[in-house]
Amino acid sequence: MTQTPSTAAPSREIHFREFVLLCACLMAMNALSIDPMLPALPDIGRDLAIPHPNDRQLIISIYFLGLGFGSLLFGVLSDRFGRKRVLGCAMALFILSTIACASAQSFFMMLAARASAGFFAGASRVITVGIVRDQFKGDAMARVMSLIFAVFMLIPVMAPSFGQAVLWVAPWRWIFWVLVILASLILGWMITRLPETLKPENRIRITPGALLHTIGTVIRTRSSIGYMLASGVVMGGLIGFILSIQQIFFDVFHAEKIFPIGFATIAGCMGLGSLINSRLVSRFGARRMSQSALIAFILIAAIHLAVILTGHETLVSFMALQAMTMMTVAFTASNFSAISMEPFHKGAGVASSFQAFLTTALSSALGSVVGRAFDGTTLPFTIGLLVFGSVSFLIVIWAEHGKLFTRPNLGSLRDADVDFH
Repeated sequence: MTQTPSTAAPSREIHFREFVLLCACLMAMNALSIDPMLPALPDIGRDLAIPHPNDRQLIISIYFLGLGFGSLLFGVLSDRFGRKRVLGCAMALFILSTIACASAQSFFMMLAARASAGFFAGASRVITVGIVRDQFKGDAMARVMSLIFAVFMLIPVMAPSFGQAVLWVAPWRWIFWVLVILASLILGWMITRLPETLKPENRIRITPGALLHTIGTVIRTRSSIGYMLASGVVMGGLIGFILSIQQIFFDVFHAEKIFPIGFATIAGCMGLGSLINSRLVSRFGARRMSQSALIAFILIAAIHLAVILTGHETLVSFMALQAMTMMTVAFTASNFSAISMEPFHKGAGVASSFQAFLTTALSSALGSVVGRAFDGTTLPFTIGLLVFGSVSFLIVIWAEHGKLFTRPNLGSLRDADVDFH
């Protein structure tokens, strides 16, 4: 990435590229906590005596549940006490929770530890968005978030292969131990290199009135609440994908050996979509890019459903159509997030917390429905994608008062100079 005056951090403490890379690693904590576990689910299920194959999905879905509730808290705390201090404490507790996962001797202990890990990992997600919002706004924020997502997506591309590699040489518990080591390294990097981005004048007191005021503003702001809901619904398809993908490869197509490669291919297309979005969003705007991608999402899901119903579904068709679907998700994820955060500067942590809680709770609930509906075919999953995409599109139409492909907020990189102190 070529550094420009409009995107470079003038402070000597941290370069813009390092800032993007560090934010990507912080957000990647969740991918590292989910994707490497996928090839290990059968082994975990066997060792912890999990009775039904679909119940293994709870190891993933309960993490998302904890993530949603953690997201609601830590952004609020970071608005009062600063981003860096709260993030550091939460990451330390995440590491302890992951140690508990590695040591779990029963399914109940595993679920409790995973819920705790997800809860504290909520800080890395929501505070990172707050950090970016401290420095950028509008389409500039969408571009930076896309760059972060593009780097971040390297993790899910490699994660299942990493998990499979660990299983070749060690028991599944070592996946968690390696995660402890990586999280500790990221924590040390954050402590030593990331400056505090929340200016003193933008800190807010934690009072019920202040919280209700900010959340009330989010709810009353049609574009913010609309895009948060739309993001949660369409991301339900992504959660459904994560919950179902191991069983689809193993049980539907009997392709256990190529699962890491297949997952990497599909996830890689999502990373490619984020990179393309980062290049184009400043030119076309977050709304045009994300709304076009959402329409493409619906069309691809409809084509996939037709392929299944006509009896032509194969591993190749599944991978090709899912790769295209995940690419469109990349365009909606960062742009929907940026659009919903546009009205907020002071109180960005509270708004980001509410956004993360709402989108995670909604997407995990919808994704869990899809995952639990797995019946040995790809039909329930594909129907879920089509329904979620269509509902999300209707919400976007409502949020925009029926006017699509507009660009009412012309945030630019010139308007978003970074000022680290």
